[in-house]
Amino acid sequence: MQHVIRPVRGDEWEKAKELRIASLHDAAAPIAFLDTAELAEARPDSFWQERTAGAASGRAARQFVAVGPDGVWNGSVTVLVEEIGTTDFLDRAIETTQGHVVGVFVREGLRGTGLAEELFQAGLEWAWSLEEPALERVRLYVHERNERAQAFYRRIGFQDSGVRVPLESDPSAKDLEFVFPRP
Repeated sequence: MQHVIRPVRGDEWEKAKELRIASLHDAAAPIAFLDTAELAEARPDSFWQERTAGAASGRAARQFVAVGPDGVWNGSVTVLVEEIGTTDFLDRAIETTQGHVVGVFVREGLRGTGLAEELFQAGLEWAWSLEEPALERVRLYVHERNERAQAFYRRIGFQDSGVRVPLESDPSAKDLEFVFPRP
């Protein structure tokens, strides 16, 4: 099945919402996302409109989707830009201008087909194209028990940085930071 990998457009919020909620209903969601389906489903349309518009243009974020020949969105990767001197979602200081990959999802029946690699390729190409200032690296967090995702990230070039972040939802568990240095 051929997919078109492309950035979202600002007016595609309904499809972005559907894909996000589908990802949060996935069996891996509890260790893959900080969000829940219940919270996502309760958000107003204005939230999804603003979120999608913000990921469609500008420097702050870009969401890439895999659109099947039937028009169904089958996967997504979002790259957020974290500027030096700001703070991240954990309220920690950002010490280098970097990308942060979030919202990685491919529908179950299409995993292992190369779709995730294509999404990451698009996301990383966009990240490396940014200038003034250029991104020094791209990072992501992966749950310590999500071994399949860890293996995938290593295979495509991410490396475990050694940084561990305790999870608010389960203080006995940690997210691992993986980084991809600028080529």
